[in-house]
Amino acid sequence: MLTTVLLILPDFILISLGAALRHLIGFSADFFRQVEKLVYYLFFPALLFYSIVNTPLDGAQTFNLFLAVGGVIVTGALSGWLALRALRADALAHASVVQCAFRFNTYLTLSLAFELGQQEGLGIMSVMVGLAVPMVNFFAVHALARQRGRKIGVELLSNPFILAAILGLLWNFLALPIPKPIEVGLSRLGSCALPLGLLCVGATISLTALHGAKKLVTWMVSCKLLLLPIAAVLISWLLKLEPAEANMLILFGAVPTASSAHVLAARMGGNAELVATTMSVGTILAIFTLPLCIRFLFI
Repeated sequence: MLTTVLLILPDFILISLGAALRHLIGFSADFFRQVEKLVYYLFFPALLFYSIVNTPLDGAQTFNLFLAVGGVIVTGALSGWLALRALRADALAHASVVQCAFRFNTYLTLSLAFELGQQEGLGIMSVMVGLAVPMVNFFAVHALARQRGRKIGVELLSNPFILAAILGLLWNFLALPIPKPIEVGLSRLGSCALPLGLLCVGATISLTALHGAKKLVTWMVSCKLLLLPIAAVLISWLLKLEPAEANMLILFGAVPTASSAHVLAARMGGNAELVATTMSVGTILAIFTLPLCIRFLFI
């Protein structure tokens, strides 16, 4: 258990540092919004594209991983949607936070994948992330677009994560070369994504909107941190995944929700403060649930 905690501790130190910079030292919210925009539109798409292009793929493995991450995401989406009627939740509040039941913190996911699985784990997780990003964003955008009257197709086609993931997969399958200077540039851009992304996660931590929505927040956080890792174990067994693939799928299910959920809710007119609260609660609780999942569920 101690070894597992020490593996994930650096990431949570960066998250805590981001919270300290924002709330104790006085870095402005606008500063972190600009940093997150840079990570969202440049650094992280570069990391996603670079990692997918440099991961050996074959059609059968990719299809199996697609089924695996799809199963985890659909489980989260369905369980999250059950809260609308079970709790008689406000429609806009539910549409805003339902993504917290299945959306994953990509920065933390890739960072932990490397810590726990080294380059092999990072490669597998990069493919999973590349396959998952379009699905996750479709469900999240669809929920908010229905409430706010937005065009789903436009929102999906303008998402930089989706574009980078699809481009990376196409580049990989077509075996297209990348000029060395561009490859080095992408690598250096991508190396900025994880630490800056984790700082931004910490900066967005807020518990101010918890009052009046405790049941809804508890439902979504429980789905993400408790239900999805168990679902990942069952899906791994059903699909007969290799141990490294199964472990990365469990990690994929166990990580908390991304700060990009807050960005999406704010950009599409949802309840961004409630999303930030849900994300914050999940991130804090993941300090305890992640080591337990890794310790007891990993093969």
